[in-house]
Amino acid sequence: MGNNWKNIMDMIEYPREGILSKDLFRSDKDNISLFCMAKGAAMEDHTSTKEGTVHVLEGEGTFNLEGEEIAMKPGVVIFMEKNVIHNLKAEENMSFLLTLHA
Repeated sequence: MGNNWKNIMDMIEYPREGILSKDLFRSDKDNISLFCMAKGAAMEDHTSTKEGTVHVLEGEGTFNLEGEEIAMKPGVVIFMEKNVIHNLKAEENMSFLLTLHA
């Protein structure tokens, strides 16, 4: 695959359990990663030092952004400001793109 493009749908692979992440692109300003979560996998409360967006590709889950429950379904895009507390759980196998902005 080229350095300037990738077919992310071909890169989706679900682990038997837990979370698999793949860096797609990295620059001084942006980091774009593909996350594939097995059904039942979760990320506990955490923050990011950068603002970012989550774009759900496949599956379903729940994203909690500072107490607001957001249904994660294909096509949903979530914006996060830096340093906000968030967590998420995959209700079924779920994949999403995480883009962090400097």
